[in-house]
Amino acid sequence: MTSMPRLDSSISVLLADDDPDDCRLTMEAFRAARIDNPMQFVEDGEVLLDYLKGRDRYAATAPPLPGLILLDLNMPRVDGREALAQIKSDPTLKHIPVVVLTTSSAEVDVARAYQAGCNSFIQKPGSFGALVEIASTLGRYWFSVVDLPEQPR
Repeated sequence: MTSMPRLDSSISVLLADDDPDDCRLTMEAFRAARIDNPMQFVEDGEVLLDYLKGRDRYAATAPPLPGLILLDLNMPRVDGREALAQIKSDPTLKHIPVVVLTTSSAEVDVARAYQAGCNSFIQKPGSFGALVEIASTLGRYWFSVVDLPEQPR
């Protein structure tokens, strides 16, 4: 019997979601799943792009690029669809895995997200227990199973 490799807790997660309750629940679900990776939050696609490109409020600090982005589609200002397109068209950002985590189940959103380059599309579940299971699965897959590229920044 082969054991699973340990989770790489050095990989940071950037969650882009305009709903503070969803952000809190996602963080609690990761904790409940014993995924202790660093997690940052941004409230819309415009702030997400500022964070990733080290602009505006992030210009002085230039935070390190995340190892994984969890992206809601329905956000104000720049929505997740546009943010995803910009991330995947930028040579310095396109290597970052993006998992769409959204309330939408519309087939058009699923198709467009994959066409734009998302790595996975997950509909937000209706229960906290299901969210914990998603967090556990994401943690095992992205922080243990796959090899992620080195972060350039």
